[in-house]
Amino acid sequence: MKFRSRRSPKFRDRGFTLIEMVIVISLVLILLAIALPRYDQTITRAREAKLHENLSTLNKAIEEYSLDKKKAPQSLDELVPGYVKFIPEDITGGNTWQTEPEDSQDAWDPNQPGIGSVHSGSDEISTRGDAYSSWKQ
Repeated sequence: MKFRSRRSPKFRDRGFTLIEMVIVISLVLILLAIALPRYDQTITRAREAKLHENLSTLNKAIEEYSLDKKKAPQSLDELVPGYVKFIPEDITGGNTWQTEPEDSQDAWDPNQPGIGSVHSGSDEISTRGDAYSSWKQ
């Protein structure tokens, strides 16, 4: 009569041991701990790039409007029909743009100065260390 051991090859093929599972799960958690901060940093940089592009688009549209109409726009909504399809969102996710009046000495119409430029209304700090509201273009 032959005695069968529980450690036969057939028994071993049925699954993983607990220690093997713990090692694999630990490795996955270590990789996630490395990857998640990089992912957050990438998302922040993408938002900043989008803000830079939106600032450039809006300020260029203000300049084109002023050159075409020989006067500065009084609000950002005046840009929508022909210079931009829509007013893009600020980095905060809303329409919190802050407008600056045009310089009175260089104004098209000194009696009715309009918008000279636009900047973000966010007080958040960028990855460069300055406030988004200080970005001009």
